[in-house]
Amino acid sequence: MRQRVLITAGAGGIGRVMAETFERESADVWIVDNNAALLESCPTSWNKSCLDVTDADAVHSLFKEINGHWGSFDTLCSNAGVAGPGAPIEEVSLDDWRSCVSVSLEGAFLFAKHTAPLMKAQRAGSIIITSSTAGIFGFANRSPYVSAKWAVIGLMKTLAIELGPFNVRANALCPGPVEGERMNFVADREAEQKGRTREDVLAEYASGSSMMKLIRPEDIAEMAVFLASEKAALISGQVIAVDGHTQNPEPQG
Repeated sequence: MRQRVLITAGAGGIGRVMAETFERESADVWIVDNNAALLESCPTSWNKSCLDVTDADAVHSLFKEINGHWGSFDTLCSNAGVAGPGAPIEEVSLDDWRSCVSVSLEGAFLFAKHTAPLMKAQRAGSIIITSSTAGIFGFANRSPYVSAKWAVIGLMKTLAIELGPFNVRANALCPGPVEGERMNFVADREAEQKGRTREDVLAEYASGSSMMKLIRPEDIAEMAVFLASEKAALISGQVIAVDGHTQNPEPQG
């Protein structure tokens, strides 16, 4: 039977590469994203839903649709998140704080809430939440993002405890700095603040790991595929960094 995989923020970035990688492994893919244009650009072989992961009614309706189409599914990749503001905490507005935290944390909560009973009933499944090395080490001037990424690790640990007796696993992926548009956005913002170039800032981020590299989205996707497989049947409750070994998480200069 083909694996069925639900991926949030699946139309671009890490989520899209996850969907492509799972499909290559003969999985059926259902992606969720709030960007209609990006969804339209995705392969017609994917199931697609345009919604805000923090909209409880929309998420409830999505799961009714999934239940009618698939009945259940095997893997949830809870991947939605936003970068949030880059500023000292005294300059962060409450609205910006809530906007950042709600997507990563409340979105993960809502999808876990609706996924849990389906996976408990089938007594099998894998929940993979995308956190960050920021959820392990912390970063200056990124308090909403860091707080959200720490919080989803706590959520994952709780899911692993609650769902373990039903043969359902939960793990968190913690990417280091990932190549792509979001990293370029963060680097451009930081470069402007520091009077540096984007290339300088990206090099600083890469130098924070022992392997001196930025992470490719494919590296995250391959780990997700592994965690969803029977090869990872007893891996649960784990925080798995895919980061080239972060040794100095805070860029200098």
